[in-house]
Amino acid sequence: MLVELHAKSDVGRVRRGNEDNFLLLDLGTQQAWTGSEGADSPSEMNRLDVGEKGLVLVVSDGMGGALAGDVASRMAIESVREVMTGNDGNACDPESSLVDCLKHATLQANRAIHYKSLEDSRCSGMGATLTGAAIRHDMLDLVQVGDSRAYLVRGDQIRLATKDQSLVQQLVDVGQISEEEAETHMFRNVILQALGAQTELTPATARIQLRQGDVLLLCSDGLSGKLRNEEIRQIVSDSSDDLTAACDALVAAANDRGGEDNITVVLAKFSGEDLQDSAGDRITIELPAMDDDKTLDETEVDTQHRTPSL
Repeated sequence: MLVELHAKSDVGRVRRGNEDNFLLLDLGTQQAWTGSEGADSPSEMNRLDVGEKGLVLVVSDGMGGALAGDVASRMAIESVREVMTGNDGNACDPESSLVDCLKHATLQANRAIHYKSLEDSRCSGMGATLTGAAIRHDMLDLVQVGDSRAYLVRGDQIRLATKDQSLVQQLVDVGQISEEEAETHMFRNVILQALGAQTELTPATARIQLRQGDVLLLCSDGLSGKLRNEEIRQIVSDSSDDLTAACDALVAAANDRGGEDNITVVLAKFSGEDLQDSAGDRITIELPAMDDDKTLDETEVDTQHRTPSL
């Protein structure tokens, strides 16, 4: 399977510093690109043949202000990178699946950020979101903590593949407020899980079988809080042959809407003989069942949902 990659992180029009970060990690070669390493991607990361070990993509949005937010998102990215590449004493079991390794890395990142916030008064109360993709063969597994998002674009379809772990989303789920009210709710910035907030957490997971031409988008809420899903799909579709242009256009659109937050986008486009043709297939998202031994197929995720938060 071949994948084209690009990412962009922008400070926006209001913030002084950028507390977002991202990671693109080819586990076969251990080649990586992070947001803190600069805007220019290594040429080896632009187009990859995804090998047996797979590919990991992550977006993290730090919080805590000034130093702390930047430290939290950087620690999240570095912790995942170290665990996934085995350069850490807490490396995952070699027999584990790729998504289980990513979950393990996420938990290690949580502990590292939590203990740092306790040890260093400058980082007190810091935290970060994390949304990661583990890609191997034709399967895409997602791991999420917080409200950074993952979308899949397939032809004229777009699906929100994650669900914000936020207070307003919980209020929407129980019918106390509408999705329109959630967009301007006074508690729209309150998230229910974040790396570093406590010693233990429960990452959410989801799975998608990839098809020829699928485009995965990971982003911080600096993008999802400004653009509706159909607007995102249109920009990606218009520029899908040039992911650099697509990233630039998405960031520019969020800035045109005010750019009050940092904006981070990771795009991945999949192709190759190993992937089935989409043939208009509906995007199916599988979620773990309650007993963790089964999955729920054809899970509906509202494509018009948009809840700005964090």
